[in-house]
This record gives sequence, C-alpha cells and structure tokens, in this order.
Amino acid sequence: MDTDTIPVTGVEELEKHLDELLSDPTLSPTHKLFDDVELQLTDANIPPLIPRLLPKITEILKQYQRDPAILCSLAIKLLGPLNFTQILSLASEEALIQALRSPAPSANILAMTVLEKAARSPSDAAILAMMNNLVTTFLAQWLSAPQVEVGEKGSRVLSDLLDVDCDTRPPDGVSVNGMEIAVRKPPGQGLVWRRIFHDRDVYDLILSLCSSVTLSTQQQSLAQGRLLRVLPRLAALNFRAVTWTDFADLNQRHANFSGNGGLLHFAALHMVDKEDMLVHLNLIDFFEALLSIQRITPFSTYKMDTLAKLVKDATAQDNVLKAAILTLPERTVPEESEDLSRFIQEILNSQ
Repeated sequence: MDTDTIPVTGVEELEKHLDELLSDPTLSPTHKLFDDVELQLTDANIPPLIPRLLPKITEILKQYQRDPAILCSLAIKLLGPLNFTQILSLASEEALIQALRSPAPSANILAMTVLEKAARSPSDAAILAMMNNLVTTFLAQWLSAPQVEVGEKGSRVLSDLLDVDCDTRPPDGVSVNGMEIAVRKPPGQGLVWRRIFHDRDVYDLILSLCSSVTLSTQQQSLAQGRLLRVLPRLAALNFRAVTWTDFADLNQRHANFSGNGGLLHFAALHMVDKEDMLVHLNLIDFFEALLSIQRITPFSTYKMDTLAKLVKDATAQDNVLKAAILTLPERTVPEESEDLSRFIQEILNSQ
C-alpha cells in the first residue's frame, strides 16, 4: 500500500484540542497530540490537513499566552508544500507582523519561514517588497531579537531575498572557497533592494538600531554583528547599492559622518566601538570576508577606488585590522592565496 494514502491518525483529537486552546488561551498544550500528528506528515498528506488545522493555529497564535513553540513547529510543517502567495491567502500580513513582534522566538521564526518562501521567485519577492510594514517589522526584529537563532534565521532570509531580487547580479555567479555567494540565476526586479536601500524610514531604522541608545549595549552589539555578517554577500550582489545612499543627513544624525557613503561605509568605519573586543573581531571578520569576495567579483574602477579608500580609513588607526588584512592570504585556501595577496596589495598600494 502507498504510505501516502494512509490516513493521519490523531487529527480529530488534535482538532478538538485546538478548539480548546482557541476558547481558553491560558491552557497548556498537550504536546503528545501535536507530536503524534507532526511525525506522520509528508508532502503528500499535508494538503488536505491545511484547511483543517492551519486556520485554527493562526487564530490561536494571535491570542496565545503560553510558549507557542509546539504550535509554531506544526505550522511550519504544514506550510512546507505551500508557496508565498498561497500562504498569504491563509495568514494575513497583520498576522505575520504580530508573529514577528512576539516575544516568543518560535513565533518569530515561523513568520520568517513564511518570508523565506518569497525568496524562491523574483515575483514573490516583488510582492513582499510592496508590504512595507511587514518588511520594516522583519528588519527590526532581525536586528533587535536577543535570541541567536532568530538573528541567524533573519540573516539567511534577508540575504536570500536580496539574492533572488537582485537586478544586477554577476552573470556567472560568485563563489568563495567552494561556497556560493551569488548564484547564477535570472535577474530579479530590484524591488526589495529599493525598499531597503532607498526607503528613508528603513535606512533610518537600520542606522538607529545599530548606532543609538535604542537597544541595550549587548543587543546593539548583536545587531552590529548581524549587519556586518550580511554585508559582504550583499556587496557581491550590488556593490553600488551598499556603498551609496541618498540620505546623507541620516549618516550625520546617527553616526556623525558626512557624505553619501552607504551601509557599507557606516558599518565599516562609523558603527563599531573598537574598544569592544567582540565587535572588533566581527569587524575584522567582515573585512576579511569582504575582500575575499570582492576579489572575484567583476572589476570596476569604482569598486577598486571605494575599497582602497575604505581600507585606508579603516586601518589608519587600527593596526590589528591592518595586520589581519595583510596576513589574510596565509589563512585562505592555497589555490586562492596568491591571487588574494595580489588583490590586497593592489588595494593597499592605490591608497
């Protein structure tokens, strides 16, 4: 017998339990009921269960007062076969925003899993870009959530969204040490890029969370680290977008520097307190990743001039960073070491 045709046992009991949770948000979930159903789920038997279970789970999450981890786990499994637009017919933008704002990391990850679906096609990414409040709430939670797993999930989702949406991607893709940074695929529409890099409120949000007293010192360090980790990949996709901004006044307000340098300049030169050892190590990792990746992206005079100025300014009073950059070729794979050494010397000598 085809196992996909075997009915999922325990669904009726779970439905009844969901009704109980819906009527009394203070009840504790019976984990065994959820686990018994979830362990039986496959892509083939999930579709008929979606209209039976997912709407109830969505409604419970809007008002639930206990840890929703078991609910979110089942919801993620049920969402597996669905694409982004199908999910939007079941869960509203407002419900996703509420899940992102939840103090429960499982709810944050559930919402980010939905947004991750939009990274599967340029058309879905374009739909998401039109949801300004959802994108803004996602970015705020990515930077401000104290849980490491939420930050890591947000970084992957953001990078993948900007990858699929990029309208200037390198034609042959980019990979470093065998790891794909920019995949060879058709160009996107660039709407997510415009939402994040050309929307004044969004740019203001990112700078404020990474540079002001909006967050605690510890959380601000986490936010800065998250921004530093995604920028090298984004710079490989669209170098111009991350190195230029129309909002010079926001640079002045949040980081006290003039000019139109974009998020790359802000993060590399004006964001980090170098007395904070952990964040300084993140900055060193950032420059090492940035230079390793930029060596193999298409050449342009703008790129080389920008990198030369960036490295010069960053290392002017930071001998630890300069030493790390100079010795980077010694710590890369042998087949790329010589080319990386030449690239770094070209940047240093053009200063």
